[in-house]
Amino acid sequence: MTTALAQRPDIAEQPQTRPPEQPRMRFRHVLDAEWTKIRTVRSTAWTLAALVVLSVGLTALVCLAAAAELADSTLDEPVGAFVLWGLIVGQLAALVLGILAASAEYSSGMIRTTLAAVPRRRSVVAAKALVLGAMLLVLGTVTAAISYLVGNSILDRQGVGLALDDPGVLRAITGAGLYLSVLAIFGLALGLLIRHTAGAVTVGIAIIFVASPLVDLLPGAFGEWLNKLMPGNAGGSIAMVESFDPNLLDPWVGFAVFTAETGLLLALAWWLFARRDA
Repeated sequence: MTTALAQRPDIAEQPQTRPPEQPRMRFRHVLDAEWTKIRTVRSTAWTLAALVVLSVGLTALVCLAAAAELADSTLDEPVGAFVLWGLIVGQLAALVLGILAASAEYSSGMIRTTLAAVPRRRSVVAAKALVLGAMLLVLGTVTAAISYLVGNSILDRQGVGLALDDPGVLRAITGAGLYLSVLAIFGLALGLLIRHTAGAVTVGIAIIFVASPLVDLLPGAFGEWLNKLMPGNAGGSIAMVESFDPNLLDPWVGFAVFTAETGLLLALAWWLFARRDA
């Protein structure tokens, strides 16, 4: 058989061809893909707009309502708790955006396309987290700066405004960007774990907003410390010049605790994402 084939020049001289190699998907390509996905989805624009509008608008409304009472000392609350008040509600948008970055792909079936293009699942999680974190870090800082300018200008008319170099002001503005960035990653981890938007949003709201007041009802030092360690309380204090609750952790310590909690949740989501079916 071999001799017969060798005697046929049209076959013997035909070069052996190999199938073309698939281009290697590098991590920067995964980042580009995740950036393209998140900025071209309509829900991203609406969610980020809600973050800005809620944070700035509610800060202005609350400062308008409280400025006179803060000026004549009839309201026994720290002034610094009001200049970024809107972020207390605006943070919900950052949480939801993080959840949508994961859960929306499951509801649309897009996750199968993503994993077909990028079989290395851990790269997908890392790229989503980096893109979300960077986006919210920038927008969160800008939103906090605008909220401060708007809210403080209202308080200034009553003579109770805060200068930019007053203790805690710059830390709160930059800290707001850091907090919202990590909060979005916290939402991403929830979305990967639960894989259902409504369910993940419900759990996220319960953890950040509902659980803290309930935990605070627990008696003794155990309830007090558990309240300090709740994600919303631990992380949110860095985004406020002064807190309504003086018993919370120091802002930077609290943010470190919240970052660790988010890291553990993301690690669990990362591990399960690599093992579960799409």
